[in-house]
Amino acid sequence: MKALAGIEAKEFVRRRRQLMRIAGDDAILVLPAAPERIRSRDTHYPYRQDSDLWYLTGFPEPAAVLVLVPGRAHGETILFCRERDPEREGWDGPRTGPEGAVERFSLDDAYPIDDLDEILPGLLEGRSRVYYHFGRDTEFDLKLIGWLNRVRAQARSGAQPPHEFLELGHLLDELRLFKSPAELKLMQRAADISVQAHEAAMRAARPGIREYELQAEIERVFRMHDAVPAYGTIVGAGDNACVLHYVTNSGQAHDGDLVLVDAGAEYRNYAADITRTFPIGGRFSREQRLLHDLVGAAQAAALAHARPGAVYEAGHDAAVRTLTEGLLRLGLLKGSLEKNVADGKYKRFYRHKTGHWLGLDVHDVGDYRIDNESRLLEAGMVFTVEPGLYIAPDDATVAAKWRGIGIRIEDDVLVTKDGHRVLTGKLARSAEEIEALMAERPR
Repeated sequence: MKALAGIEAKEFVRRRRQLMRIAGDDAILVLPAAPERIRSRDTHYPYRQDSDLWYLTGFPEPAAVLVLVPGRAHGETILFCRERDPEREGWDGPRTGPEGAVERFSLDDAYPIDDLDEILPGLLEGRSRVYYHFGRDTEFDLKLIGWLNRVRAQARSGAQPPHEFLELGHLLDELRLFKSPAELKLMQRAADISVQAHEAAMRAARPGIREYELQAEIERVFRMHDAVPAYGTIVGAGDNACVLHYVTNSGQAHDGDLVLVDAGAEYRNYAADITRTFPIGGRFSREQRLLHDLVGAAQAAALAHARPGAVYEAGHDAAVRTLTEGLLRLGLLKGSLEKNVADGKYKRFYRHKTGHWLGLDVHDVGDYRIDNESRLLEAGMVFTVEPGLYIAPDDATVAAKWRGIGIRIEDDVLVTKDGHRVLTGKLARSAEEIEALMAERPR
């Protein structure tokens, strides 16, 4: 049976067993659902489940807590969730209920969330270690401390309270870093939807269009395919393309402007993350083309290091060297390559890293360094490769022809056993490909 998550229940069971095996038989793991958030007064933000709880269950509802108790004879996987309530369901939609949770999500047991305060202290008793994300949810932190104190208060009666508290991420993040075939199928779907959305934006582009009109076109494609934005869509025209996290999206694109679009779909909670930069009129100017080609060369240099056994940071280092060489060649930097790289002079024009892990979160979990050394890439990892250049519109130290040009090229990359696969590779990337796609626009 496939749950709402698009992943079979047996895979969630396997994930939970693997996590409990790593945690050990004397541990307990506590994972609350994401809280509902108020947008304004009595209006809520759209609900999105906590990524860790989703990874282990596929359970979509708020007001729930997953408790894993390795080795417990009466059941290791327990979910506390809302009971069925016809009155509330008439307002908010159907609920799974404890009985449905056991059946649909292959759990050992489930109880009403209102019973959590009564039952959880007994589950904590006799366990040596508690794995939990302290600091994420202050209200739940205080509840957990209260339950622990109740067990401690019974120590004279023979109760054995946990004595060690550990960050759950140390165990779970490493599991999430490596994507299963089912996860990769969902991520490829998110990537394909995102490619279609970017193509729609390029075809809709014309001088005079507002940034929010392009955003609307992108997000229309997302919703057409049962996806939502994985993050706030960035549409920056002209000078706005130089603002890395620009989300106002209220400006107007004028003839001669570049438009930087950073947008990705989230499908079944798995994210894509794509950036393309294109000329609103359909043709790059000479300076725009030179910088776009340079960013493309930097991305190719980074992709050459996307293979098993390569050092993760090697891709960033390769992109930096390629960008710095090009900036020197174009006269935007002065001096030697080595000194510019060593002194970080390129950071005037390239202020961010070349990528990040990707998965259930856009900036997904997983260590980039192990024992203070950049980790080696392994098959099953997915990350972005996204070099860019941003020439501030008021940078008087460079020729006016370069000012206000912002370019980023970003793709999603899976490390395979013998190299890599670009999940977003169907989308036009080079200047030639982008101009050809935009030439198909209706006149």
